Amino acid sequence: MAESSVTMTVEGHGPAREIAVRVRDGAGPPVVWLGGFRSDMNATKAGAIDAWAEKAGRRFVRFDYAGHGISGGRFEDYVISSWLDDARAVIAAYADETPVLVGSSMGGWVACLAARERARQGKKTAGLVLIAPALDFTEELLWASMDEDQRSAMQAKGGISVPSEYDPRPTVFTMGLIDDGRNNLMLGGPVEPGCPVHILQGGRDPDVPSSHAFRLLERLPAEGTVLTFIADGDHRLSRPQDIERLVSAVAGIA
Repeated sequence: MAESSVTMTVEGHGPAREIAVRVRDGAGPPVVWLGGFRSDMNATKAGAIDAWAEKAGRRFVRFDYAGHGISGGRFEDYVISSWLDDARAVIAAYADETPVLVGSSMGGWVACLAARERARQGKKTAGLVLIAPALDFTEELLWASMDEDQRSAMQAKGGISVPSEYDPRPTVFTMGLIDDGRNNLMLGGPVEPGCPVHILQGGRDPDVPSSHAFRLLERLPAEGTVLTFIADGDHRLSRPQDIERLVSAVAGIA
């Protein structure tokens, strides 16, 4: 099936931006890739799902959030609500009919927010596949890990720069990101996505610890929820055996 590259303008929660989207034609419930914080749509896992979609004749949609990859905008000008707006717009335009949402790390949070919103609107979602889902990470994994000096700098300067393990460029964390994250927290109560959920979590994940995934598991409906725990898996879960599990999980829901 052919793949096309398009752009679309998204407004809301930050400056208007041009979002880069790639759409592979196909049948069946469309599969949508929701990437992680500072990741892009050319990530290994997204490429593996695209290869599966091409072979299976399935529609597959992936995109770069504002300030990520080749999409427009300055990264530090955007927050969780911005990236949810991006996802919402892409899904509405290219995958609105019973999508399968595949979210990696921060994308898992965006996927859960999007699915919950769809359920409240009476729209169906076929299912979620969540890889090391980082729900509430701005508060639970970022703010909670900062020392007093870092928190003071965030509040006084509006943000801080810290080295990144995954990118030669430092990561800019803004106070706006923290504040907006607090408006999107989900783990304080039941998480109701309105569809089946399959979580894949590594036991050796230094970024989103397995305890975080188990907190989510406790808040999801028991019916239709599956956790694949990969004891020796890291955060990326990009080894061949991990990719095989991911593709199987997507095919199982789709």
